[in-house]
Amino acid sequence: MDEDVRVRIAPSPTGPLHIGTAHTALFNWLFARQKNGKFILRIEDTDKERSKDEYINDIADGLSWLGIDWDEGPERNDHHGPYKQSERLEIYQKYAQGLLNEKKAYHCFCTSEELQKERQDQESKKQPPRYSGRCRELSEEQIAKFKAEGRKPCVRFIVEAKKIKFKDLIKGIVEFDTALFGDFVILKSDGVPTFMFAGAIDDSLMKITHVIRGEDHLSNTPRQILLLDALNFAMPEYGHLPLILNPDRSKLSKRKNPTSLSADFKNKGYLPEAMVNFIVLMGWSSKTGKEIWALKDLINEFDFDAVGKSPSIFDQQKLDWLNGYYIRKLPIGELARLSLPFLQGTGFEDGKEKLLVALSLVQERIKVLSEISDLIDFLFSPPANFQNILVSKGSTKEKTKKALEKALEHLGKEDDFGRDSLEQLLRAVANKHDLSAGEILWPIRVALTGKDASPGAFEVLEALGKEESLKRIRTALDMLK
Repeated sequence: MDEDVRVRIAPSPTGPLHIGTAHTALFNWLFARQKNGKFILRIEDTDKERSKDEYINDIADGLSWLGIDWDEGPERNDHHGPYKQSERLEIYQKYAQGLLNEKKAYHCFCTSEELQKERQDQESKKQPPRYSGRCRELSEEQIAKFKAEGRKPCVRFIVEAKKIKFKDLIKGIVEFDTALFGDFVILKSDGVPTFMFAGAIDDSLMKITHVIRGEDHLSNTPRQILLLDALNFAMPEYGHLPLILNPDRSKLSKRKNPTSLSADFKNKGYLPEAMVNFIVLMGWSSKTGKEIWALKDLINEFDFDAVGKSPSIFDQQKLDWLNGYYIRKLPIGELARLSLPFLQGTGFEDGKEKLLVALSLVQERIKVLSEISDLIDFLFSPPANFQNILVSKGSTKEKTKKALEKALEHLGKEDDFGRDSLEQLLRAVANKHDLSAGEILWPIRVALTGKDASPGAFEVLEALGKEESLKRIRTALDMLK
């Protein structure tokens, strides 16, 4: 029943929240909210050396920033907690011992060197690498000998050869041959569970009804099905989301790509609304063809039937376009508020009225908030070193000099520095002196801003005012001389 739906996201806090994890979290959250179910945040922190509290905080902050809340999680241990695997070690050890008692698992004393040699031998014979099972039937004498040598055993689950078939929520019918697996480790020699074992137990004890995760976990699913069956646990439904790839179809890598939700997106000035919209479109599309989605509207529209089976492409241009779209929709006061963290120390944040004017000029051009200071700096200080772009393509130095001289002459006589009056004036000046609009407006705009891409000349003249505008045009003329 819909009200019984329980899904989870279970990130490992060994790094900042990954865009792929956020993608999986969003799809789970939408499904839970649509079905009036529960969304659980579980932390898989059994990697003692790499797991850090700062990454747990980053994960929680990132999800909250996107608008993804959770019904149960590590900040409280009610319901089915604790929700950190490091606080559940006794649970895993108990179930591992139960499998040992039922002869469904055994202690394995193989060293890493022995396992490596076994793998190399199999590869040399072009055999699929899998554990041979040589510790399955150890005698008491052999066990005593290994213990005397100081070997600490892990626990391996016994895999019987059979076919595992299940219906994936996204991929449809999937089948695996367990004869290819070999007996796999469920408890390491230090008593820490493997990902597959802990995850299967937690999903059952936390009454997870649907395990929705990335396709890179598909090969783990048949092993977890075997474990759940051996433990007599209820089986959740599984769904595996397509991977996210680069445009060249290589896998997203945190070493090579922007993947950290906080460092690479939030802290660079992407808006949460844009990120949610972008993330959901990687792998899902509405039957309506609509591409602009608010989070609250996605709850009713989202459907796993519309999730594609092919990998999704991370399209940076699409993200920038979406972010620019949401920035353009912001009230100017809200844009100023959101811009302030990116303007600290520039001096631009001090004059509120001037900042609002500046933002109104560049709002249509902003893709990310972090670029605002570069877009508005000309309004706060005169530009420099722009002589190489002062002459527009197709024009000449002589025409540019003439355009600036005539503009300076007529602007000096003009009292109305409103953009409409300025436009009428400068277009008339261009016609009178056999100049095209571009031949007069380009050098004026460059003289005022120092940029080859900026707001229009009329808008900038109005914003700077008569005195400052004339001063900058004179400076540009001196450069030409």
